[in-house]
Amino acid sequence: MRGLERKRGNDMKKILIVIDMQNDFIDGSLGTDQAQAIVPAVIRKIRSYPAENVYATRDTHPVDYLMTQEGKYLPVEHCIEGTDGWQIRPEIAELIPDDHVFNKPTFGSAEMAQVLRETLQSEKTEIELVGLCTDICVISNALLLKAVMPETRISVDPACCAGVTPEKHQAALETMRSCQIQGI
Repeated sequence: MRGLERKRGNDMKKILIVIDMQNDFIDGSLGTDQAQAIVPAVIRKIRSYPAENVYATRDTHPVDYLMTQEGKYLPVEHCIEGTDGWQIRPEIAELIPDDHVFNKPTFGSAEMAQVLRETLQSEKTEIELVGLCTDICVISNALLLKAVMPETRISVDPACCAGVTPEKHQAALETMRSCQIQGI
């Protein structure tokens, strides 16, 4: 089941989800200095988890992205499936099992949330999120996970996230605090 490992006993299972650490968001068409700056911290965070407990999302758009609703509001081609910009940064990708990556055509991964909910429903679990962009895809996935797993502790590490701007990063963190996303 998508590489999710079951843990026995009463120990708390800790899952890390790496959101959209892709070339286009780091130093490509939508890259920022803030996104580039968090790469080393994200790598350290990933290495602090067992590989089998690390998952990732990959923003995935078709070649006609600019014709989609999102493309009309954000008319910058990015993360077009199969391109270099779509790839997860190589030094990050090598730390995440291939079957732990969820392609997502929109801000939040409903597939990932459903798989985690079904697989982890009988376990005590904490989920931590890191990645890009705090104010779009990180917040969307955090709130989606909280909605489908309301009793699961969901947290975000602000030092391992970057927003479209520093101000939007802070605003997203504040919104997540209001929705009981912890660790911020």
